[in-house]
Amino acid sequence: MFILLLVLIAVLFGSGFLHPVWWVAAAVLIYGSTRRGRDRGRGRGRGGGYDPGDYRDYRDYRDRRERWDRRYDRQNQARRRRENRRDHEPHG
Repeated sequence: MFILLLVLIAVLFGSGFLHPVWWVAAAVLIYGSTRRGRDRGRGRGRGGGYDPGDYRDYRDYRDRRERWDRRYDRQNQARRRRENRRDHEPHG
């Protein structure tokens, strides 16, 4: 599989002399293959390694979500009270 990838990159790079768009395609392919290679060993199942960046990302997301929920709740609390009052008032 790796040999086919190298051949494809070489062909795209060679075609770039005719149309520079193929150089862009080759660069994207190289970038994608190197990114996939770096991310391959990061899983929990391999090596038992723990990536603290994953937890930090989760914690940051959780904190942002909690702040948003509190803010949204405060902004809409008065509106909900008004709507509840209207629902419970006698019509007539």
